[in-house]
Amino acid sequence: MLGSLAFVLAVNYKQMELYHSLPFFCYLLGRCFKQGLRGRGLFLLVKIGVTVLVTFALCWFPFLADPGQTAQVLHRLFPVARGLFEDKVANTWCSLNVLLKIKTILSSDTQLYLSLAATLLAVLPSSIKLLTKPTLWQFKLALVNSSLAFFLFSFQVHEKSILLPALPVCLLLSDLPLPAIWFLQTSVFSMLPLFLKDGLFVPYAVTSSAFLFYSVYLLSAPQHSSEKPSRLKPYSRLDLDRLARWTFYLSVAAMAGLSFTSVALAPPASLPDLFPLLVAVFSFLHFLGLLLYFNVVQITEPPSPRRRNPKKTE
Repeated sequence: MLGSLAFVLAVNYKQMELYHSLPFFCYLLGRCFKQGLRGRGLFLLVKIGVTVLVTFALCWFPFLADPGQTAQVLHRLFPVARGLFEDKVANTWCSLNVLLKIKTILSSDTQLYLSLAATLLAVLPSSIKLLTKPTLWQFKLALVNSSLAFFLFSFQVHEKSILLPALPVCLLLSDLPLPAIWFLQTSVFSMLPLFLKDGLFVPYAVTSSAFLFYSVYLLSAPQHSSEKPSRLKPYSRLDLDRLARWTFYLSVAAMAGLSFTSVALAPPASLPDLFPLLVAVFSFLHFLGLLLYFNVVQITEPPSPRRRNPKKTE
């Protein structure tokens, strides 16, 4: 109940927390189902439902007296009039716009419905899995998959919104180090045009290099460890084998090259947005691949390891 209260307050403070809303909903509902809707589960569901409704009502009470105020709040929370995307964000619609001018071909309403349908379809497998198996591990993965799907497919996404998937990805650092570090490195790189606009290239370069240094150290640590989490053995080879590591290094080298090229070279006069667009498309391909990876890990989660009886010592 306290968790539901806190999350509702977070959603009403910043509507972008909707990126994490489906995992919270499916996890709590799945826990209620697991305890039985004819007994304690139903009582728990009613308590959570009342908590959510009362909290929402208290937050919105000052605006409900005047319908005009309510409409104005909703209009500012969901700026549909701004269009499908702005600037060069590393999501599906901006990247696809390079080949197919979606904003010109489709009407605003069609763009809205298309993004809504694509987002729901992308979130559905993860949500169903969490609903049927509401464990903490599934919850962490669902937070990543849901927020990343929202970033890639939802309407009117800002570049900084990639921080919403990056936050739950940090929860996977100890279990899936290479994919998590790869994602975090790419998420910062995807905001390079914003850093350049605000004159923050030097802090970006220094902090990214420091993070990369410690990441390489962390990535080498599991190779020298004789014990790996048994739950992740089916994925450990996939995460840490030589091909994956060298692909990671090549990816980081490409990010570094694009970063310094964006600063040192002037784009062609006919293509003034060339470098921001390359950054966006390059990052999008990474995010799409990692979304597929995290979904595969969540849906094909191996069974929990059996506990071994400790040996008796005399």
